Amino acid sequence: MDQSLSYTSTIRLSYANARGMLGKITTTIGEADGMIGAVDIVNSRDGSITRDISVRATGVAHVDKIVGELKTIDGLDIKSVSDRVFLLHLGGKIEVNSRTPVKNRDDLSSVYTPGVARVCNAIHEDVDKSHSLTIRRNTVAVISDGSAVLGLGNIGPEAGMPVMEGKAMLFKDFGGVDAFPICLATQDVEEIIETVKRLEPTFGGINLEDISSPRCIEIERRLNAEMSIPVFHDDQHGTAIVTLAGLTKSLELVGKKIGEIRIVINGAGAAGAAISDLLGLAGAKKIIVCDRKGAIFAGRTERMNEVKDHLASSTNPQKESGTLSDAIKNADVFIGVSAPDMLSVDDIKSMAAEPIVFAMANPDPEIKPELADEHVAVMATGRSDYPNQINNVLCFPGLFRGVLDVRASDINETMKLAAAKAIADIIQPNELCSDYIIPSVFDRRVAKAVAAAVAQAAQDTGVARRRIKQSIDSQ
Repeated sequence: MDQSLSYTSTIRLSYANARGMLGKITTTIGEADGMIGAVDIVNSRDGSITRDISVRATGVAHVDKIVGELKTIDGLDIKSVSDRVFLLHLGGKIEVNSRTPVKNRDDLSSVYTPGVARVCNAIHEDVDKSHSLTIRRNTVAVISDGSAVLGLGNIGPEAGMPVMEGKAMLFKDFGGVDAFPICLATQDVEEIIETVKRLEPTFGGINLEDISSPRCIEIERRLNAEMSIPVFHDDQHGTAIVTLAGLTKSLELVGKKIGEIRIVINGAGAAGAAISDLLGLAGAKKIIVCDRKGAIFAGRTERMNEVKDHLASSTNPQKESGTLSDAIKNADVFIGVSAPDMLSVDDIKSMAAEPIVFAMANPDPEIKPELADEHVAVMATGRSDYPNQINNVLCFPGLFRGVLDVRASDINETMKLAAAKAIADIIQPNELCSDYIIPSVFDRRVAKAVAAAVAQAAQDTGVARRRIKQSIDSQ
């Protein structure tokens, strides 16, 4: 069974301290397919003992089953069952800290009145100074309306907040960027645009997150046109950048060139469109994008929208039609940003020699790696429990680090390509193998490399409002 750290519970139980009782408890947990971690004594008094036993399970129902089996043991009193994930979220996962201590009157008069008035006047005379004299220098807003949260769908802004908090943690831990989560109580496109625009004086950049397609594309496009700070929808472009990085190394491994291969993308939402566009910029010429109705092509009228119209005009030059199974025949690469179990083993067998499969639907991929592994040259997913995780954390912390360092006014295509190359270049030729075509999310070299590459690309393309020579290490 596939036990997960995400479903680790601590079961507190008390019982008479009799010989064999602990063995009976652990045997019961094992027979219920629970995986025991720590076993700790809470207290022992008057012949009774209380223990905390950490148990890893496959899901909530599995935890309930284990607890139910334990309740059948005579003399066992279950005091509580605590979920590790929920405990980590109590009170939220982030907080605000002061960078400067306030220990005496001199400190107070400097950070607040009267000293702060001089700084306010300096910014009033030159608004650009807000980027050096306030938190704007290093702060990004992580903004969502809760309409497309992870694989959960439209669960609303309150329920989306834990994800945005987590995103803010990753910005700080990996890129040294201060990020604040903002969940909006509206899903109206115009209201979102107007609200985000009014936040501009506070932030140095905007990261849009978990906003449903195709609305997210218009929101990002409009905000970039109407704001002077960069706006980046990570679900689109972060996914595309990391996908390109992984594909670059995969093609290097199998000895193929991006301009010569056939690529099939399943999923015609914002992520699929962004991946298609970025791969096209990187030199791909044969891309077919599929949705539930099959291949998208110029002239198709069924289940089309603005995003699919764009894909119809920018991909599939031969106007091929048919199902995903039809499109994938002789394809060199499959990229999935769609739904579980969309791809069969027979589909993979119909691909070209040494096929590359990126099945990135989360939490369950388009095909289980166990089914695909023996038939592919490279297998990647969006999950952390398999090799080659295509994870956006490889991109956005370093990208925004570079953007903020040079005060970029935009995140253009050159900067995105530079970010992808920086990620790919982490893996040296002598390290490259089928299980290592993308760096680990915990490789601390990645954010620094991405930041430096993005900052340089911003300067080269004229969107940097500050030029820097020092490395990220000196920031």
